[in-house]
Amino acid sequence: MSKNKTTGYKCPCGYQKRKDGDARGYVRYRCGLTNTIQDVLRQRPGWIEVKDDGEWDFNWCDVGWLRENFDHSYMEEHVRICHFRNHYELTHKNLMVKNLKRYRKTLEREAGRLEAAKCDFFPRTFVLPSEYPLFVEEFKRSPGSTWIMKPVARSQGKGIFLFRKLKDIMDWKKNSSRLEEQRDENQVERYVAQRYIETPYLISGPSAFTRITAPVVVSQYVPLKAWLYRDGFARFSGTRFSLSSIDDQYVHLTNVAVQKTAPDYDPEKGCKWQLQKLRRYLTAKHGAETVETLFRDVDNIFIRSLQSVQKVFINDKHCFELYGYDILLDKDLKPWLIEVNASPSLTASSQEDYEMKYRLLEDTLNVVDMEGRLSGREKRVGGYDLMWNDGPVYREDFSLESLGRTCFTANTHLGCVNDRKKHLRQLKTFSGQKRA
Repeated sequence: MSKNKTTGYKCPCGYQKRKDGDARGYVRYRCGLTNTIQDVLRQRPGWIEVKDDGEWDFNWCDVGWLRENFDHSYMEEHVRICHFRNHYELTHKNLMVKNLKRYRKTLEREAGRLEAAKCDFFPRTFVLPSEYPLFVEEFKRSPGSTWIMKPVARSQGKGIFLFRKLKDIMDWKKNSSRLEEQRDENQVERYVAQRYIETPYLISGPSAFTRITAPVVVSQYVPLKAWLYRDGFARFSGTRFSLSSIDDQYVHLTNVAVQKTAPDYDPEKGCKWQLQKLRRYLTAKHGAETVETLFRDVDNIFIRSLQSVQKVFINDKHCFELYGYDILLDKDLKPWLIEVNASPSLTASSQEDYEMKYRLLEDTLNVVDMEGRLSGREKRVGGYDLMWNDGPVYREDFSLESLGRTCFTANTHLGCVNDRKKHLRQLKTFSGQKRA
């Protein structure tokens, strides 16, 4: 691995040992970011930061570092890094849609239309400029509809705009054509044109629409093993929703990077709710059964999207991924997958936001388990619940209605109580007894 080469191997109890036989009880880490993850790593017992040229056991890097270094790196068995090599198959908007479309066709062919219909959770989408003729055909079938244009690989709301007329994107198309003539085809920035959800779910009357961000960790793709965190947040636009002002980014983009520049933005309140608060609000307004159905549909989005890329991913035992799923709710409480982020924002916008992200990252490291504390059979680690392990994972619920029979339900608790500290204490006690 040249200057990034690691020379240790993993001992049974999670310690690292140099080849010369000197035992060490610590993990050497490298971190290329300067936000909440740095605080978590620095305060983790037994973890020591190394400089850029130092040997490391764990690397929390950005995707730029991965692109430049991964193919030239040699990693020993115990080493972990926070991205898969071709993470973009799910996190670039064009490839995400391409893989979902292909997966849906496969399901329809092999399992029938009803099974394939479970993938109908993303809006009609076209990649431009390559699918421009197909997009025009679809556009003409629904005149007056609102569409949204997004760069396939940018974030924080950059480059996004809404339109209703083809002439609104002609300047963009002409510019793209000129760039395509001047540069290699693979270097031309691509966009997706997507049907805009014109009837989003509104909180507090018509004031703001709701977009859920939920954290998912994939610890391996073959076989697929995925964890869902209990916490997350709902993001809102801080400006009254209206389709009469499609040029107003404060109405249509919930990104914090956009909302915090609004004239009336309050940094203390922000434009977020914890998911527990959203779930309580929805339950009080629509009933528990409706909300349970909504969150089952959200679980379906997580699993189906991961399955859609499972066969194209380069599985590597050194890699894991923390995804940030962005899901929009419409007025009928149908969830729509908007995008999946490989680098969800770890910069806090408030103290509450910082505390939630700190817990999330701390538990992400607990799942990765560099210390070797876990048995591998856990269904829960801190705030994470194992939702898929080469098949669905169930929890056993007992109730009076079941009259003593075991009722199997999905092992997911998104937006529910996160008693992570209590669970981690139990896990620590069990781990200590196991070693003894």
